[in-house]
Amino acid sequence: MIKKIAAIILPIGILAAIFAWFLSVPYKLEPYITAKMDTGNPIAGETMFWAGGCGSCHAVKNAKGNEKLKLGGGHALKTPVGTFITPNISPDEKTGIGKWTGADFANAMVVGVSPNGSHYFPSFPYTSYARMEITDVADLWAFMKTLPVVSRDNEPHDLSPLFSVRRSIGLWKRLFLSQDPVVEIDASNTQLLRGRYLVEGPGHCAECHTPRSLFGFGGVKLNAWLSGGPAPEGAKGGGGKIPNITPHENAMGAWSVDEITEYLESGFTPEFDSVGGSMVSVQENMAKLTAGDRSAIAAYLKSIPPIAN
Repeated sequence: MIKKIAAIILPIGILAAIFAWFLSVPYKLEPYITAKMDTGNPIAGETMFWAGGCGSCHAVKNAKGNEKLKLGGGHALKTPVGTFITPNISPDEKTGIGKWTGADFANAMVVGVSPNGSHYFPSFPYTSYARMEITDVADLWAFMKTLPVVSRDNEPHDLSPLFSVRRSIGLWKRLFLSQDPVVEIDASNTQLLRGRYLVEGPGHCAECHTPRSLFGFGGVKLNAWLSGGPAPEGAKGGGGKIPNITPHENAMGAWSVDEITEYLESGFTPEFDSVGGSMVSVQENMAKLTAGDRSAIAAYLKSIPPIAN
């Protein structure tokens, strides 16, 4: 009887493994999409740099001023599956991304695939960057190439064996990687469209401010968009929570568009409290944007569905 069961299960298991292997194959953008990646505008790219918060994870801890432009990496990001170490993304040719092509950069940003064709772990927020326009990715690439060279060897991640197989990320992407906008917006309202783009795309606000499915291992829960969640560091027992930033009365419902805009510029809340924690760096990045972009972000945050904590 056992042999008969094994004779049935074994072929099914082999077929399932083959099927999973093909489903998880890394795919890159078509060449026509990346054809103009090396013709970007670095001035426009600086806006995407600050909106994307690149320095918050890849510059030295608590970096200020021009130090935020030195992207040698080295931050330890503690998560339920282990610790990720942010890489060197400076233009250094030996330890950074100095030898990358524009297409390499686009594939990393939009589909989470490395130049050697392997999946990036989604600790790199390409699930949000996937919503960026390819012209903005090209502009960001042009700006990145102007930044200071930092020589620092990358360190390996320290992950649970169960979650360290990069090929399995291909299946994860099948479930959670999408370029579609999350919140439906009136297409005639250019301010809200801009706010949605900045928040859902380069700003990748949901990566921290939205709870995740599958016990924290999956993608963000779209039905709980921006309603807060456990701080990644809390997964190791440290506690902590990322706040709800929806317009619910128990969240930011009492804040006006002007008050949110002011907070993003100055770091002061309507109650004259000041920004703290990891949001300090984010707020400093937002202050680099135009007043119009900060207002657009605020208008979007007031327009999304209010969700209780």
